[in-house]
Amino acid sequence: MSELTKIVDLFGGNIMAPITDPYSVYRRLRAESPVLPVSTMMGVNYLVTRYDDVVRVMRDAEAFSARGNGRGIGMVMGRTLLEMDGKEHVRHRNLISPFFSPLAMRSSMPPVVESIVDELIDGFADAGRAELVRDFTFVFPMKVIAHIIGVPIDDYAAFHRMALELISIADDPERGLAASQSLVAYLKPLLDERRRQPREDLVSKLLVAEVDGHRLDEEEVLSFLRLLLPAGADTTYRLTGTAIWVLLRQPDLLERVRSRPELVDSVLQEVLRWESPVQLVAREATRDVELSGAVIPAGELVSGMVGAANRDPDKFADPDRFDLERHNDDHLGFGFGQHFCAGSHLARLEARTAINALLERLPRLRAAADDDSRIVGVAFRSPNRLPVVFD
Repeated sequence: MSELTKIVDLFGGNIMAPITDPYSVYRRLRAESPVLPVSTMMGVNYLVTRYDDVVRVMRDAEAFSARGNGRGIGMVMGRTLLEMDGKEHVRHRNLISPFFSPLAMRSSMPPVVESIVDELIDGFADAGRAELVRDFTFVFPMKVIAHIIGVPIDDYAAFHRMALELISIADDPERGLAASQSLVAYLKPLLDERRRQPREDLVSKLLVAEVDGHRLDEEEVLSFLRLLLPAGADTTYRLTGTAIWVLLRQPDLLERVRSRPELVDSVLQEVLRWESPVQLVAREATRDVELSGAVIPAGELVSGMVGAANRDPDKFADPDRFDLERHNDDHLGFGFGQHFCAGSHLARLEARTAINALLERLPRLRAAADDDSRIVGVAFRSPNRLPVVFD
């Protein structure tokens, strides 16, 4: 079976498979089939791989509706921001925006993030070695988002795995639905408690929030939480892990960043383009639409392939090379248009804080001798492991 066939087949099956190199396939798709129909369990899905076409899919809400997300992730999350368009999306997004705003990232959140990061590093700083995915990047974003939402969690790693099972509905529907039910069972007693004793957290705000004069019902509140818990943890853990992976493989760059912490922002910007944590966005064609000479019929699913767009040579010179001096601000790593990632400021703060703390606290941080880690995935990408040693 060719690599092209293997990758394309995944969009009808296991999109979480540990594929190392989807980019050679995307290169062929951009050149030969930039709008490719693929049969999936939810019908035909059109894979769009050129930068300009993916931007249009994200920007043109009149032709490409976000309701396409309802066919997949909506099965386990309920109706969320992900499948809302227009004013409805804006009104619901405004309910959570203050908790993820630039102001919050400059005022209340830095001490919280720093405390969580330092606590986790304390757990392995004296050992001289660590596996940073297991011990650090996989855990700390869940701790942060749980703090913002107001969810008390005892086992963060297990909770994060449940959140990942929820968003992996396309791979294993039964497991995804079970994770959704477990999450609801976990959250309902919390909602009851917050109704009795409100706090200054997102759960309490959602319980009294109104849209168009109507208070959110319990299912709407649960849908927000089923979205925010995995979304708030997953992107950051993948972004942070990939940035660390890059630095470990470029010791000179790592030392530059250690001596100039402000360079972390440039590293993150290029990581978001070079290895986007989220590799695709789903939409539904509202009418027959033509892209790159192909017609997408009304009602069909469309996947804007972010990973392919971010390595389109018509947009980015030498796109397969990680280039700290690129200074790009038009990658699609956080999306584009109305559905631009609401948590982007938080993700940057978390990743920046985590990387700078690791470099400051772990002298001569370097890859372990047995490091065979790879960046893997199709729908989502990040290192499978990060074994490191330090003095």
